[in-house]
Amino acid sequence: MKRYLFLNVQRVIVFLFAVTLYTNANSQSSSQTRKILDRTAQVVGRAGGASANFTISSAKMGKTSGTIAIKGNKVHARTPQAMVWFDGKTQWSYMKSTNEVNISNPSRSQQISMNPYTFINMYKAGYRLSHRVKGNNYEVHMVAQNKNNGIPEMYIYINKRTYSPSQVKIKQGGSWTVINISNFKAKNLPNSTFVFQSKDLPSAEVVDLR
Repeated sequence: MKRYLFLNVQRVIVFLFAVTLYTNANSQSSSQTRKILDRTAQVVGRAGGASANFTISSAKMGKTSGTIAIKGNKVHARTPQAMVWFDGKTQWSYMKSTNEVNISNPSRSQQISMNPYTFINMYKAGYRLSHRVKGNNYEVHMVAQNKNNGIPEMYIYINKRTYSPSQVKIKQGGSWTVINISNFKAKNLPNSTFVFQSKDLPSAEVVDLR
């Protein structure tokens, strides 16, 4: 259960960052929404990288908090239960409950669950876009044109001043997952951030699954 929760954390958090990278506009409203998302993409997708804190909750999985760092197609995420590093090719996944680090070269489909840029192709199926102003945020509403899309509907809340994401609500399997994003910061992250260092977990068993 904890492992499933963490993997879902990876998927939905980086999904938030990826959602800004591609949209499909069909009306004046969706065109304006796309401009908002394009601005957010510039903030989130900067070359040096970015980091944020998050809290994720859903009726099915409960609640957990953590941190995430991204840089291009690289990802590093932490929760109290687990950690993951992905340097663009190799993935290291650590589960606290087993004190084990699994090394793998994820397939394209596996990368989709934790790599923000591989999500771009998902949006080519198309979403209907709209937005409204809600307090200090833009509330962006996305509805999949294909009902079989794994994520048929979502809301993204984007700060009007900074264009950084503050909350995302994702509908999956008839229920909603809510992610609150805080302390979003643009950073110049070294590539070593996304590589597992054995000295940080000297007692962990390392299992190479490649």
